[in-house]
Parts: sequence; C-alpha cells; structure tokens
Amino acid sequence: MALLPVAEALERMLSDAAPGGHEDVLIAEAAGRVLARPLLALRTQPPFPASAMDGYAVRAADVETTPARLRLTGMAAAGRQFTGAVGPGEAVRIFTGAPVPTGADTIAIQENVRVLDDTTIEVFETVAAGRHIRPVGLDFAEGDHLLAAGRVLDPAALSLAAAANHARVPVVRRPLVAILATGDELLAPGSSTGPDQIIASNGYGVAAIARLAGADVLDLGIAPDRLDAIERSIGKAIDAGADIIVTLGGASVGDHDLVHAVFQRLGMQLDFWKIAMRPGKPFMYGRLGNIRCLGFPGNPVASIVCSHLFLKPLLARLGSLPAPEQTISARLGAEMPANDIREDYVRARLENTPEGWVATPFAVQDSSMLKTLADAGGLIIREPFAPPASAGATCRVLRLR
Repeated sequence: MALLPVAEALERMLSDAAPGGHEDVLIAEAAGRVLARPLLALRTQPPFPASAMDGYAVRAADVETTPARLRLTGMAAAGRQFTGAVGPGEAVRIFTGAPVPTGADTIAIQENVRVLDDTTIEVFETVAAGRHIRPVGLDFAEGDHLLAAGRVLDPAALSLAAAANHARVPVVRRPLVAILATGDELLAPGSSTGPDQIIASNGYGVAAIARLAGADVLDLGIAPDRLDAIERSIGKAIDAGADIIVTLGGASVGDHDLVHAVFQRLGMQLDFWKIAMRPGKPFMYGRLGNIRCLGFPGNPVASIVCSHLFLKPLLARLGSLPAPEQTISARLGAEMPANDIREDYVRARLENTPEGWVATPFAVQDSSMLKTLADAGGLIIREPFAPPASAGATCRVLRLR
C-alpha cells in the first residue's frame, strides 16, 4: 500500500465527521461545552427599575436647585425593596441593585449627599431624571436570543445563561475515545519491570490530548499480544458506545502486530494504512460501523505526534469545536538537511525573540525519546523533498504547548 500524504489522510478522516447528538447538563457542569441549540432568555433582566449606585432615590424635580433638603422616609436594599412611595420633598436610602421606589425617578449618589440627621439629608449636586437607574430589560428581555448554537460555554456565556434562569443547558455530546495499549512487554507505571519489559507511557499522553480537546476517555488498559485479549478489549469499547478507538502499537506488519487482524475479524472497513510522515508512518485508520478506529504506532513520540495531527482535529469536528490552530511561522535556529519522501515533524526548542519565533531542532530525533518531546515547544514541519535549509530560514512549526 502506497504511503498517503498527511493532508490527504486528514481530509479523508474528516470528510464525514459530524457531531453525534446532544444532551442536557447542569449549568454548573457545562464549562467548556458547546451549545447545541440557541439559548433564549427565560426572564427579563433587570425585572424592575434598579439602582446602579449606592445613594438616595429622589425626584429630579426636588433637586433642580441645590442644596436641597429632603426628608428621609425609608431604605431599599437588594432583596428588600421599599414598599411605599417617594413623594415631593422625600428621599429613600437605596443601595446598588435595589428596586427604585415608586415616585422616584433618579438617584442622588451618596458622594453628593450630606446626612444632616436621622431624618434629613441635603443634596448638593443636581441630578437629571433617569440618572443611575437601570431600566427594565436593560440587559435582556424574556424570549430574547442570547447565545447561538455552537457557542463554547465560556465564563461569560455561562453567567448569561444562569442570569436568564437556565438550570440546565443543551450541549453537544462529548466524543468518547477508548484507548488500548497492546504488547507483552508493557507494564503499568509503578510496576517492577523484568529484563524484557518496559513501562507503558503512550496512553497517558494520548488521553491527555483527547481530554484537552473536549473528549471523554475510556482507558482499556494493556492487552497482551493475543487475538482473544485484544478482541475482548475492543469489545468493551464497542459496548461502551465509543466514538473512537485508539490502539497503541500492534498495527504494523510484524508477526506480533495483531490489531489490524482483530479489527478485520470484527468487520472494520480499512480506509488507509501507512502515512508519508516521520514519525508515525505505520498509522492505520478505518471504520467499524460508526466507530472510527485509529491504530497509532507503538513508539511514544509517534503516537503523540499522530494525536496532535489527526486525533485533535477529528475530536474538534465530532465535538462541534473550532479546528485547532496549531502552526506558527518561525526561523530555524540551525541548518537542516534535505528531506525524503516523508513529511518530517522534528522536535525543536522554541524561543520567542524580539525578531519573532526561533525553532532549533534537537540533534537526535529517535521516536522512542520522550524527554526531547517534553522539552520541545513545537515540531518543525519539513515538507516531502524539502531542500536543505540554512539557519535563519523560515519554517512552519506545530506548537505543542
């Protein structure tokens, strides 16, 4: 099977990807979720004329000439309205957010008032009618369209939805990603390893990328290199209603790479296998009914790179989120050799200088080396057959953090 260009592989993955339904969730649990339907106001805000300042509710006609002495007849606070009316020559002490009493048509702020005694105040600045009063419906009225479908529920949107009296909101269902590591050599972190064993690490990075991209994650653990064990684990993902199954390792062409065989036995329709990229060449993609099957390489760096390039955009499409903006322009901090048929993703240090970003590739790029990935700020993207590039040349960089 010929190597597939990265861009074509991604286009084929995303061609029919669409959100898979919605659900109602408590507003306290909706941060970062995507609104599935337009949100209308269930109430009017404010529902009454409200004071915008601490001060005194008065009649503008009584303070046209200052200083003006007024008789204090009561107090209005938020949640404790004044039930009487303000008549000629009268004032009511009022606090921010409190309903403006009947008869008053303006607010004399407290900085412009002297308290003469318990029942008398003196206003020494004129104030026009309507000043410092929030009219009914200033923010929104019942039935108003407040938020459009597709809006990510950020702090401001959540506060608006709550103010409009929504206890629950309709959101796009999060995609469920099931992650399975395969290999007899793998043990969970914290284990004591034998002479031919290593610690499984890929799944934690892939799961973190998936969660940060708005997905729920089902950890299927580690399956040994046996067809029955791998099939049982994939069966758990199917039973859980996974939208995506990500396998780590076992999808290449070796005698012990059994993932492809299991997927075929279950009826997966293979779309492509092997990408013209480095690292990540033995990447498999297919469909098992409505489930998307992503077979990532077992090399740790390759699986993380594939997650950034393919899993994140797929999750954005399934979750109705904006496509991730991942690449920036930078200058090379060191020369780079000519490239071959594969698109290279080269781990590099990123430095933001007064002249712009500088990306300096690490000297060793082995796809098993996680430390250089953790130290890297981005991946320099080298197109297939790119000519040699000198230090200072412009390059594209996929930012990692």
